[in-house]
Amino acid sequence: MNRYRHLLVGVSVILSLVLGWGLTGWAQDFPAKPITLVIPYPPGGSTDLTGRAMANAAKNYLGQPMICENKAGGGGTVGPSLVVSKPPDGYTVGISSGAVTIAWHMGKLNFNPLTDTTNIIRYTTYVFGMVVRADAPWKTIQEFVKYAQQNPGKVTYGTPGVGTNPHLAMEELSILTGIQLVHMPFKGGAEAATALLGGHIDAVSDSTSWGPMVDAGKFRLLVTYSPQRMPRYPQVPTLREAGYNMVYTSPLFLIGPKGIPKPIVAKLHDAFKKSLTDPDYQSILKKYDMSDNYLSPEDLDKAILQESEQIKKVVQKLGLDKKQ
Repeated sequence: MNRYRHLLVGVSVILSLVLGWGLTGWAQDFPAKPITLVIPYPPGGSTDLTGRAMANAAKNYLGQPMICENKAGGGGTVGPSLVVSKPPDGYTVGISSGAVTIAWHMGKLNFNPLTDTTNIIRYTTYVFGMVVRADAPWKTIQEFVKYAQQNPGKVTYGTPGVGTNPHLAMEELSILTGIQLVHMPFKGGAEAATALLGGHIDAVSDSTSWGPMVDAGKFRLLVTYSPQRMPRYPQVPTLREAGYNMVYTSPLFLIGPKGIPKPIVAKLHDAFKKSLTDPDYQSILKKYDMSDNYLSPEDLDKAILQESEQIKKVVQKLGLDKKQ
C-alpha cells in the first residue's frame, strides 16, 4: 500500500511540474495571435469609440492586432454573455458595465458577473443625462415632468436597453413624480439618438453619445445624472439639483472568461493600462466628457462586489426584480 501511495505522490508531483511549466510557457508566449475585443453596443456610440481607441493603442504593447467586434443587444449584456462562453486563454475579452449586474439582479442573465468572469481593468465611467430635440417645448426637466404628469402615457423616451442605468433612472424618476412614460429600448445610444432626431420618440436617456448633437444645436440637454454638473455643460443641473434625489453612474471595464491565468491577465492589464494615456483615446474621452477611472483587477473585483449590493437594492426598490 505504501508503495502505491508513494507512486501516486510521485506521479502527482511530475504532473504538477509539467502543467506548471506548460502554463508558464503559454503565458510567456502570449499573445501569439490577434486578440478579439467584444463591444456590447453598435458602432458610433461612446462605448464603441472609446473601446476602439483603447484597443488601437493596446495593440502596440501586445504586439498583435486587436479585432473589435460589435455584439449589441440585451441592454449591453449580449456581448459579455458571448465573452464568458469562450476559452479562458486571453484571446477574447470584452467591455462590460453596470448594466450586466443590473440584468443579473433582474434575472435576465445566463451567467453570474461576480463569479463567472475574469476582471482585467476598469478604465472610465459613463456620464448619463436626458436630452430632447432642440425644438421641443420643454426647456427644463421640471417642464418635461409637468407635461408628462398632465399627459400620462403619451411621452416616449429611448434608452440603450431594458435594465440599463438610463432606464433605471427614468423608472425611478417616474416613481418619484408619478409620471407614466413609454419606454422604447434600442440596441445602443446611436440608434436612440437617430430616433429622437427623426421625431420618433420624445426624449433620450443615455450616456454622452448625445454630446455631438447637443453641441450641434440639434438636442437640448435637460439634466444630468452625475453627482456634480458636467464641466462641458455647466448651465445644466443634475437630478439632485433639480429636486430629484437620484444619482446614476456606471463604470466601463474589461472582462474575460472565468479562469484566465494570472500571468496572461497581467499582460492584458498592463497593455490596456498603458493605452489609457494614448492621445487619441484621451481626445475621445474628452469629446464625451468621460473621465479616467482606472482600477486594477484586484480592486475591480472589490468594486464590482460593492456595486452589486447597491444595484440589488435599487432593482428591488423599483420592483424590477419581479419583472422577469
